[in-house]
Amino acid sequence: MSIPVLDFGACSLSEKDVSDEQLHNLSKEIKTAFTEIGFVFLTNTGITQEEVDRVMHISKKFFLQPDEQKQPFSRKSFANNPNHGWVSLETERLNPRRPGDLKEAFNSSSLHPDIKWPSADTVTGFQEIQTSFFQRCKELSLRVLRVMAHSLGLDPQVFLGAHRLIGTDENGTTLRSLYYPAVDSEQAKEGQLRCGEHSDYGSITLLFQSSEGLQVRRRSGEFICAPSIPGAVLINIADLMQRWTSDHFVSVRHKVLLPPAGDSSTRQSLAFFVQPDDEALITCCDGSNKYPAVTAGAYLIERFNDSYGRS
Repeated sequence: MSIPVLDFGACSLSEKDVSDEQLHNLSKEIKTAFTEIGFVFLTNTGITQEEVDRVMHISKKFFLQPDEQKQPFSRKSFANNPNHGWVSLETERLNPRRPGDLKEAFNSSSLHPDIKWPSADTVTGFQEIQTSFFQRCKELSLRVLRVMAHSLGLDPQVFLGAHRLIGTDENGTTLRSLYYPAVDSEQAKEGQLRCGEHSDYGSITLLFQSSEGLQVRRRSGEFICAPSIPGAVLINIADLMQRWTSDHFVSVRHKVLLPPAGDSSTRQSLAFFVQPDDEALITCCDGSNKYPAVTAGAYLIERFNDSYGRS
């Protein structure tokens, strides 16, 4: 089964009000996608391809700088938010059993005024472009969470009330600009990928990609290719949401393959990882005790330890 494509126009960022009928229809379709596949493409969200291109363009300028110019912005350099900043090539292993991932990233995790941002002439506007896109993704995420709650017959505040602090240092939500440099697949280490198999950690993820390469695991265990659809956002369920909904919504493993031999193209994507507030206590929303209660912040730290190695 392929990943469904849904028209989100009724709940688009350009729409102020949504009729009950529109919400009902959209909820039904989203519920089917998230219970059966865990992924869905949304079109007409209000976030344009031009906005996405603008963020990718400034991000690529940052990544193409020499490493010594990126080093001062390294992840773990910022006391108030250790996840904020640049992640160098092969630092992260999203599948700890494989060699380091062949990708770089810049995590926009803190909008705190004291955070230092890249400001060289080559990346003029970097902070403004990243933070304004962060806010756009935040608004879209809250609309998606509202539809998801509706689809399960829940009060929207069950989800929305646990995401009040997105954009502060009391919430781990992160906009990741990802850059996959050209790869000589013959020189890659055995088993190495651009991004190892993993499932995401938090509530939901919004993904904007420049080209194909992402594969998503079906329930049968085989991986299928996720197409790249200009103007669409790919949304997937993450692990905390699967716990929260007692496995009604499924968080699915996915990976980014190496390019085919002889293909020297680079790849970019933007991933907005939506996390509940650090102090939010995540319990099964159907009242069952299928999973023990966990605070979102503690759960996120535990997962980071798996990806970056325990210090």
